[in-house]
Amino acid sequence: MMKLVRALALTAAVCVTAQSGPAAKPSPTKRAPRKRVSKMEASGARAFVYKTVGDRELKLYVLSPEGHAPADKRPAIVFYHGGGWVGGAPGQFAEHGKYLAKRGMVTVHVQYRLLDRKSKAPPTACINDAKSGMRWVRAHAEELGIDPDRIAAGGGSAGGHLAACVGLLPGVDDPNDDLSVSAKAAALVLFNPVYNNGPGKAGWGHARCGEAYKTYSPAHAITKEAPPALVFLGTNDKLIPVATAEAFRDGMKTLGCRSELVLFEGQGHGFFNYGKGGGKAYRKTVRAMDEFFVSLGYLAGSPTMPEEP
Repeated sequence: MMKLVRALALTAAVCVTAQSGPAAKPSPTKRAPRKRVSKMEASGARAFVYKTVGDRELKLYVLSPEGHAPADKRPAIVFYHGGGWVGGAPGQFAEHGKYLAKRGMVTVHVQYRLLDRKSKAPPTACINDAKSGMRWVRAHAEELGIDPDRIAAGGGSAGGHLAACVGLLPGVDDPNDDLSVSAKAAALVLFNPVYNNGPGKAGWGHARCGEAYKTYSPAHAITKEAPPALVFLGTNDKLIPVATAEAFRDGMKTLGCRSELVLFEGQGHGFFNYGKGGGKAYRKTVRAMDEFFVSLGYLAGSPTMPEEP
């Protein structure tokens, strides 16, 4: 009897299978789209939208000292990346930012519109955004735990140009900004900056600026109110002649402004970047930057960056 029941059950199963056709293949599991994490966020920075242009959000990234509280009023530096105004990303100064955060400063790394071939942004967009970023930081200084009177600007190459603009250049503001908030940096740390946009060998970027170069050229906007500046440059830089950097330094000093120029013998453009050339120039520039901030009262003690790895 049991054999008969088993036989009938097997027959029924076969019939059901035959009627239902071939078994459907299981649908592949859809993976959730990966969230893109920027280099700055991977470094522990908090991201904030400081400006919206059309449907695009522009962000800046904030690294704070460990245990930092909003009630603190720490000095800060706003970094602008290089890339010829057409490339680059805020993560260029991530290691500089992490170091300074450990030393007690808040560091901010700004994303700005690029002037690449796909961009429809006007030529002034980068400067507009650089100033908007600084204004946002100063306007939110209380919640970020920043002293609004001690916010420096720093940058390399084209980013050095933007940092210098924030420290020296009048106007070229985004009309949508709250212009009652100052965009002026209290100090400048510039890594092979493109801060002279005039004609001839002394300048760079004149082809972009044309005869309006004085509107965009920080070297042509020095006044006695200029903030103290520290400039790093390689003597073999093909874009920024040593004579240009010396003229900037001397022009600042003539007006009674503090300006320091540190030359690196035989080094080319971008020599200061983290991981380049074994990191020797990176360490030296970071130590000099640290000492500069100590002299301004932004930091205390000796640099913790080792001279050798």
